[in-house]
Parts: sequence; structure tokens; C-alpha cells
Amino acid sequence: MNQESIQPRTDTPPQTGAPAEKLIHLALPVRLTHMQNGERSVLELACTYDIHPRGARLLSFRNVNVGDLITVERGRHKSICQVVWTADPNSALRGQFTVECVEGNRIPWEEELRIAQEQYLPILPDGPRNRPAMNTFRTGEQNRRRSPRFNVKGEADLMEIGGRSTVEGRVEQLSEFGCLISASDLLVPGTGLRLALNIYDVSVALKGNVRYTAGDRAMGVEFHEIRQGDRPLLDYVMKQVKKRRSDFADLEVITEPLPASAG
Repeated sequence: MNQESIQPRTDTPPQTGAPAEKLIHLALPVRLTHMQNGERSVLELACTYDIHPRGARLLSFRNVNVGDLITVERGRHKSICQVVWTADPNSALRGQFTVECVEGNRIPWEEELRIAQEQYLPILPDGPRNRPAMNTFRTGEQNRRRSPRFNVKGEADLMEIGGRSTVEGRVEQLSEFGCLISASDLLVPGTGLRLALNIYDVSVALKGNVRYTAGDRAMGVEFHEIRQGDRPLLDYVMKQVKKRRSDFADLEVITEPLPASAG
């Protein structure tokens, strides 16, 4: 597999036609051949910004319009794709566009997509197990979180690691290291989770565990790992959240485990 790299960005564009829950931010070298008026252009070297099961976001120095057909090659794999979104030429995203493979064509980065979806990295370089737990503090020391949480509105899909339990909920509050999720069915504290959070039309995949439950209404989740390539997405979401800090919420630190919901 060719060398790939993460491309951090702070201005995520609309992903018309792209399934957000499967979007992976990876830079992969590709070759493009533009087809206009029945003629093929000279081969162009390019790079993906994002990849997903039906296509990718790319950058081209040629004029690209929605509806154009482009042949995309990676290694020995070649697919015909159609342009479904183009950036405003007067914006910082000029030259970027999103393509989807036409019916019957396989994406040229299936293996990279599969590997990226399976790989997770520690939320911090030293890993969560080498840091103080959220609920631990020294005697007489003021309770405080490692990072403030902010009120948000988003969706959450939770899946128990090693089990079959799945839960749908709402993201009520968010920080760089955890979140508060309201749901009709709560999971027991200590339960390991895979999370897919969708906030501001951005999807982030993480792993973590339930730290506490708040009555029968909500549960606090601490993040341990984040899907490879999703760190820039979480940073983008937090940046947007902080812009709306009028909705700021100071949550108290839970110093004692609360009983799990009977439901």
C-alpha cells in the first residue's frame, strides 16, 4: 500500500452525496483523466482529501463542473466517477470537488478505506490509562474537568464492545475527552463502547467507556481512542462549539459512581 497521510483542516466543506458516517480523512495519491465533450484530457496527478465507500473529495487545477465524468486511478485500480459537488471558486476551497463512482464501478481505495475504518488511535499520545481518571482528585482540591464541556445538539450511535447492545441517543454536552448522552436505554458504568457522533453534520468515530449515569436520563462517556483520520474532525467540531460559547455549561465532576439505571 502506498504511503498515506492525514490532512488536518479547519474548514470542512459540504459533502454532497457523501455518507458522513463512513467519511475518512486520508490523503491518497491518485491519477485523474477528465472527460469533456467526448475527449480525454492529459493524465493529471492529484490527491484525495477524504474517501468514502462511494467516492472521494479531490483537488484539481482544471475546471470541473457538477456532472462531469472523471476517470480516477490508484495503483492498478481504475474507476469512472461523476462530479457531484464543486467548491466556490472564490473561496479558500477553490479547486476542490467531490466525486462518486458511477454504478458498476468499484472505488480504487477499498483496501485503504477498510484499514482506516478499523484503526483507532489514542485520544492523547500517552493514552487514557496513563492519565488521572475524570473522577479522581486530591483532598481539598477543587473539582474540575480536564477540559470544559459545551452544550451541543447532535446524534449518537453507541455499540457495546464485545456485546450486541446498541443504543441511539442525543449528544447533550461535549468536550475533547468526553460527552454527555441522553438516551431511553442507559448502559452500565464501565461498559466499553464504540461511538459514532454526528454534530454539525460532521461524523466522528470513537471508542470509550461509560463513566457514570445521571439518574435514568443520561450517561457520561469518556473517550479513549479516535478513528484514524478523525482527529481533525473532532478539532473542527470543538472549534465550532467554542464559537457558540454562549451555550457554555459547567458540569460538576462526579466524585462518586452513580447507580446504573434499572432500565
